[in-house]
Amino acid sequence: ALISGACSVTKQVIQLGYLPRLQVLHTSETDTGQIYMPFVNWSLFAAIVLAVLMFKSSSNLAAAYGIAVCTDMLITTVLTFFVIRYSWKYPLWLCLAATSFFFVVDLAFWASNLLKFFEGGWFPLAIGGLILLLMLTWRDGRELLSNKLRDDAIDLRSFLDSVFTVPPTRVSGTAVFLTADPGAVPNALLHNLKHNKVLHAQNLFVTVRNHEVPWIGLDKRIESESLGHDCWQVTIHYGFKNDPDVPLALSLLHGRGCDLEPMNTSYFLSRDSIVPTVHGEMAQWREKLFAQMHLNASAAADFLKLPSNSVVELGSKIEI
Repeated sequence: ALISGACSVTKQVIQLGYLPRLQVLHTSETDTGQIYMPFVNWSLFAAIVLAVLMFKSSSNLAAAYGIAVCTDMLITTVLTFFVIRYSWKYPLWLCLAATSFFFVVDLAFWASNLLKFFEGGWFPLAIGGLILLLMLTWRDGRELLSNKLRDDAIDLRSFLDSVFTVPPTRVSGTAVFLTADPGAVPNALLHNLKHNKVLHAQNLFVTVRNHEVPWIGLDKRIESESLGHDCWQVTIHYGFKNDPDVPLALSLLHGRGCDLEPMNTSYFLSRDSIVPTVHGEMAQWREKLFAQMHLNASAAADFLKLPSNSVVELGSKIEI
């Protein structure tokens, strides 16, 4: 239960944008929720070995276990308030009345367990603090990266109009350019035009959006807009429990004037390399941590289920 729960929660946190992409292995052909994440499993193993070496017996773990359980109960009570208030839309006074009693009780238990902080209670708090630090660093780093890309971005429509004033050589097939910001020119397109000096007969500029809802149905999965010159702006929507599959989502474009042949489709991705700066908006040690997390994230092609023999990655360095 611990392993499966940790894997499921981690996958959802990644979908929400608070952790870098990790390898996800599906262990069932019918149930999408049955997954295995090697990094999560081995991290649990390392933490358990560390706990055994440090505490040596289950009785010595009592303080650590107690504060972990009480912290979990306290967090659950706080989250319950947000669910019944903002999801179920109950009146504020009723939400406060329903959760305040349990919050006071949980807080009392949690505070009493803090007396055993130096006897082992620090261990779960240290692990939780480390994970929180990684999540906040990834979130803030991604925001800085997005802002940097947005500041340097070129408007896609204006760029295409200028390109087709003296159109480059068009080659057969479809090019799919993955971009974080719709309406901006992907770096992969700029590099492709600079080095290869060609443009495919059909070009899709695809943005993948992850939303804070569990599921998004196929009827709302994809949006497309024609940009002219056989170019389309496409947005794919996923909930945090949906499994991203870009080729499958793009197949929904059939009949909308944009048909893809899998054997004639190439996927162009930008492989950004993060360069920390001395006077950045984040502390330099956090920028270095984010750069390392970004470097070690699993490939976007694997996470989005892109066919490996159709992916072209073009790299660039970005200072944050």
